[in-house]
Amino acid sequence: MQVILPSEGSELLGTVTGQKRDNNGNPIGQYNKNPILDTQIYKVTFPDRHSAEYSANTIAKCLYSQTDSEGRQYVLLDDIIDWRKRNDAVEDSDILQISHNENIHRRHTTKGWQLCVRWKDGSTSWEHLKDLKESYPIQTAEFAISQGIDQKPAFRWWIPTVLKQRNRVVLAIKTRYTKKTHKYGIKVPRNVEEAYLLDKESNTDYWHKAIQKEMKNNAMAFKFLEEGECVPVGSKWIPFYMIFGAKCDLTRKAKYVAGGHWTHTPTQITYSLVMTHESIRIAFLIAALIELEVLSADIGNAYLQAPARKQVHTTAGSKIWTNTAGKTVIVVRAMCGLKSSRGHGMPN
Repeated sequence: MQVILPSEGSELLGTVTGQKRDNNGNPIGQYNKNPILDTQIYKVTFPDRHSAEYSANTIAKCLYSQTDSEGRQYVLLDDIIDWRKRNDAVEDSDILQISHNENIHRRHTTKGWQLCVRWKDGSTSWEHLKDLKESYPIQTAEFAISQGIDQKPAFRWWIPTVLKQRNRVVLAIKTRYTKKTHKYGIKVPRNVEEAYLLDKESNTDYWHKAIQKEMKNNAMAFKFLEEGECVPVGSKWIPFYMIFGAKCDLTRKAKYVAGGHWTHTPTQITYSLVMTHESIRIAFLIAALIELEVLSADIGNAYLQAPARKQVHTTAGSKIWTNTAGKTVIVVRAMCGLKSSRGHGMPN
């Protein structure tokens, strides 16, 4: 995992590489279910290759103070250093389009453009122009002007407005940018292949176990059709995806979700509440002060038992269902008890 830690008078992005051990190979410090009482010591390596030792509680304190309620890290912009354009970027010849009422207008899009950003923690990453335009409009506009690309279709429709309203924008812009590649310092894979690659690189099976657990819990919601069996009348085909995340206790999480944008959203959507880091740490602190043992419980996938509102089906392959032996089968699934309507699709 990666976390910004105090080092030699400054704050640097370090990678936690493992527990510190004594000469006999035994871990130093005592583990406790309550993080406040955990005295384990961990080794951290920084970009300049020097190492340092930190307690588990210090790492946890820094980690949770740098993330939002979903575990996304906040990073501060240092400078924009480069740009690149993909083949799907809009060119001048494609800037005009005809709307549904046959009016001609210019396309307002940033598609295909990415900027290389250097962050305050010393790291660099390629970010989409659409994200930086919202979080750092002035810096992005000034960079485009300095590089002579401000007249490109992806820039010229919004840069003049930003420069005119610069003083007002300065007071209103976001001062933090959410790092979307990590949660609680853990790199989150974009697909199943990358999940297994991360397991291989770290010599662990965390993501593999998360995938197995999700598919096992979801088995009750699927019915495999035999070869030649027809899909039920009224069932609609939609795609399914595997998305990944990390919980605040650093447990890896995999969710098998449906492409909800392919179906009509139910009139009532249920949202699950999320506790803040501060509330959790206060609870741990109170438990530590009065010497209480902390216990937690979770009812997983309970909504899969809810009555079905509609039926959808998809195609499953051997990469998802190991018992198919490579045979392509049709799966019928009842979509019910939807938890969210976020852009990536409706969770099962």
